Amino acid sequence: MDNVSGRWALITGASSGFGVEFATLLAERNANLVLVARRREPMEKLAEQLRQKHRVNVVVEGLDLVGPGAGAELKSRVDSRGMTIDVLVNNAGFGLYGNFVDQPLQKTLDMLQLNMLVLTQITHVFANDMRKRRTGHILLIASLLGYQATPGYAAYAASKAYVLLFGEALHAELKPYGIGVTVLCPGPSATSFGAVAGQSDTAVLRMLMMEPRPVARRGIQARAAELKPRPPCRERPHGADLSPVSFGRGLSQ
Repeated sequence: MDNVSGRWALITGASSGFGVEFATLLAERNANLVLVARRREPMEKLAEQLRQKHRVNVVVEGLDLVGPGAGAELKSRVDSRGMTIDVLVNNAGFGLYGNFVDQPLQKTLDMLQLNMLVLTQITHVFANDMRKRRTGHILLIASLLGYQATPGYAAYAASKAYVLLFGEALHAELKPYGIGVTVLCPGPSATSFGAVAGQSDTAVLRMLMMEPRPVARRGIQARAAELKPRPPCRERPHGADLSPVSFGRGLSQ
């Protein structure tokens, strides 16, 4: 992302993991922040730290994005504050590990709602504004698992494949309007993802585990550095040159 100093960046899923890293890295670049997640308390703590350290404006929006009309509600809150979002980091999402038929159906539906439909709605409402201004950047968070079908993560991997292909198409559609679209595809990272998904560490996961800060930094730097290891909107993190097929098999071992 090019110069974001003084501009507003909105980050979903900002209460933990990659969301915290994206917020910190953007604050270091003097961007003002809108932090969005269901859990408000950890975002308030992060916001105070970033205000004191980087002297940026930080707005916290506690919102359950799985709820009905959450995307429209978020846009309404942003508009009511008179803020213009120049950087959108669509990071909110979670996974479920285990056989598909063993998972509670409602949990799976909630995951698909957040990972795909909410992401689509939020992208749509803010991309529309960016197109009118002919400027902006959108960062979508997919996964290395989005490159192939993955037993044990059947629905999650499929949802991230959607994000990956959606982002690639948007990259082409929005480029003529001066809007950059990047899709970041992390591999196993030292966040709470596995615990939330219900997956225990394996030997393969421990071997491939990445710290979230360098991965997040690569996503933030992708546009400015013009990193194009695959099609222009795909940004693969350290360790992601491993074959997705062998990687997917190793997850369950």
